[in-house]
Amino acid sequence: MQKPEKNPDNGKHGSDFSAMFAALGDPTRLAIFDRLADGKPRSISVLSNDADMTRQAVTKHLRVLEAAGLVQNHRVGRESQYAFCPEQLAEARAYLDQVAGRWESALMRLKTFVEDDEV
Repeated sequence: MQKPEKNPDNGKHGSDFSAMFAALGDPTRLAIFDRLADGKPRSISVLSNDADMTRQAVTKHLRVLEAAGLVQNHRVGRESQYAFCPEQLAEARAYLDQVAGRWESALMRLKTFVEDDEV
C-alpha cells in the first residue's frame, strides 16, 4: 500500500492534524478545550473542580491536548496554568477549507458532466 501523497497546495497532508482531531474527538477533552477557549488560563485544580474529575484525570487529558498543540502549559509559581492555543486550530481550519474547496470543485465538475450528458 502506498503512502498518501502530500497536498500540493501547502505541503501538508491531513494526517498532520490527526492528533488534534483525535484529541478533540474525546467528549471530556472537548469540554476541557471548550472551557479554555475563552482565552482565560486556568489551573488544573480549577479545571478538575469544574469537570467533576480528579486532578490526575484532568492532567492526562490536558497532556493530550498539549501534545496536539491545542493548549499551552505555563508555570505560575508552583501551579501549572493551561491556556488555549489558537494557532493549531487556525491551521486545521485552513486545511479543512482547502479540502472543502476541492470537494466543491469536484462536485461542480460532476454536475457539469451529468447535465451535459443529459442534453
